[in-house]
Amino acid sequence: MKLMIKIIIGICSITHYSLFSQDDKSPIGSVFIPPKNPCDIYSKTNIDNRKAISYTYLREGDVMWQKRIWREIDMREKQNLQLYYPIEYNPCRTSLFQAITKNVLNGNIVAFADEEFMVPYELSAIRKKLVKDDSIKQFIYDPEGYEREVWVQTIDSTSIYRRILKFRLKEDWFFDKQKSSFECRIIGIAAYEFDEDKEAFRELFWVYFPSCRPYFAINDVYNFKNDSERRSLDDIFWKRQFASIIIKESNVYDRQINEYQKGIDALVESENIKNQLFKWEHDLWNY
Repeated sequence: MKLMIKIIIGICSITHYSLFSQDDKSPIGSVFIPPKNPCDIYSKTNIDNRKAISYTYLREGDVMWQKRIWREIDMREKQNLQLYYPIEYNPCRTSLFQAITKNVLNGNIVAFADEEFMVPYELSAIRKKLVKDDSIKQFIYDPEGYEREVWVQTIDSTSIYRRILKFRLKEDWFFDKQKSSFECRIIGIAAYEFDEDKEAFRELFWVYFPSCRPYFAINDVYNFKNDSERRSLDDIFWKRQFASIIIKESNVYDRQINEYQKGIDALVESENIKNQLFKWEHDLWNY
């Protein structure tokens, strides 16, 4: 009987030792390996390997008609929320402004002070625009117990994402008689910050849009209906899936709409310019 008990104890000891002495391939006792993609349950390789759709070759002699348009994208509109958010750091996705500033600070994109792309900004000047340096008042107690007022310097580098409420596009509409197509190509994009103290918008910088497209193509945008089918930032602009209003067209006075129309009349003029573009293309064909 005692021999049988010893045999059972020995078998149990061997079994217990074998369970806790597995090799590294066993999940028991192995080191935790963090997932390669913490944002999804599978590795997404499609968005990382995307490339911007190349523009077709355009010959000067094929451009039969051309019009330059400036338009504003208000990030507070519902259709543009996918470009505005997130306004805080999110490892799984980025907003339009975060994608631009990230590549500007990395040296992939050059920021300019003008829409003609003639005056580039230094990286130090861009950092000063993005970082808000301020001082706040605090109260401390000295060793004798008396309260003293001091000013403490603070540095804020994330609230800028919340204040970018508008973008401005500079684009060309043209008719290519070789392909018989009416197309649009965006030339530049500018970010505008809302100054709460002055209650006005302030232009930060311009970037050349074709140089942004390779980096926009690998930044996905939130899809309201399907998380597994997300489009890239380049797809949003290519397919014109954003809401905007026209603020200027090329004219002899080089003036914006708000310089000769105000209020609701400015919106009506913006719609008139939009309809003129549509009618120009529509009148080319006979049905």
